[in-house]
Parts: sequence; C-alpha cells; structure tokens
Amino acid sequence: MRNTIVLLIASLFVLPAIAADLPARKSGLWEITSQTNTGSQKMPGTTMQMCIEQGRDDVTGDPRDARRQCSRIDVKRSGSQTVIDSICKFDRHTAAGRTVISGDLAANYRMENTTRFDPPMNGMQTMSSTMTGKWLGPCKPGQKHGTVVMQGMPGMGAGGQMRIDPDMMQRMQQMQQQYGR
Repeated sequence: MRNTIVLLIASLFVLPAIAADLPARKSGLWEITSQTNTGSQKMPGTTMQMCIEQGRDDVTGDPRDARRQCSRIDVKRSGSQTVIDSICKFDRHTAAGRTVISGDLAANYRMENTTRFDPPMNGMQTMSSTMTGKWLGPCKPGQKHGTVVMQGMPGMGAGGQMRIDPDMMQRMQQMQQQYGR
C-alpha cells in the first residue's frame, strides 16, 4: 500500500505546477480509475472519488514547490489534448515524464503517464499509469473540496476503502519530499 500511495503522489506531483495551463475540471464529484505498471510489475488498480471545486483544483500542493523541483515543465495544448513533458528531482532521483491528457475535463478525461527514474526509485526504473476521470454529479452532502475516497487499497480491511482529506494529502506529500521514498 505504501508504494501505491508514493506512486500516486509522484505521478500527481507535477500537476499543480501546470494547473494554470490546463482547463479546470468541472466542480462536483469525480470518479477516477487508475492502473499503474512499474516495469515488470502490474500494480492493483484503484478507484477513487474526489470532490472538486473548479476554482480550487489544486489539492496536490503548492505549484511553487513543484516548479522548484522541476527543471523542465513543457505544456503543449492542441484541441482537447494536452502533452506535458517534465524533468523533476525527488531527493536523489531524477524523474523524466511524459503525460498526455485528453478529454474535455467537464465530463471525462484520460491521462496517460510514463516516468523514468534515474537512479531507480525503490528498484523501479520506469512507471507507466493510466487514469480516467468521469464526472458523477454534485459532491455528496458534507464532502468538502479535495476529499478523496480510494477503493481497492490492499491492507485496508473490508472493501479496501481509504479516505484522504486535503490536510492528509499535504502531510503525505511532505513525507515523500522529506524521505524521498
């Protein structure tokens, strides 16, 4: 489970740095399904639901932090497709990534990412992931912006459900930066 969370954070880390260059997701509840491969290992897929407020779609962190850790973030948009090439430094690892986002971000999107780590991160040289997002409707009563409910998390008991609020996400990101693992 720890590696799944680390990979989730690593794959999302560059997004706040380029948020201004992307169309914002529609406000409401989004269902996001992801599948990650780490070279020879296919990790269990996860499904999460996230409450998004369009004007505040920045829950992965402060864009200045990502810009400080990334020596290159190139964003190219063409129609409904955005391609992001990045080179970022995580502790002693350099992560070179390419992310392709397609869709309208008002009802659905698809994000494909390939990242190469040098030196390998936890023995992993390459990580590829695919995320699809589907707008479900308004957020559930009492749900605030940035709240994530993840399904299919190994080791989380019946149903494999884990709830992450924005404060917890920030603490996890700080731990990732501090320990580089």
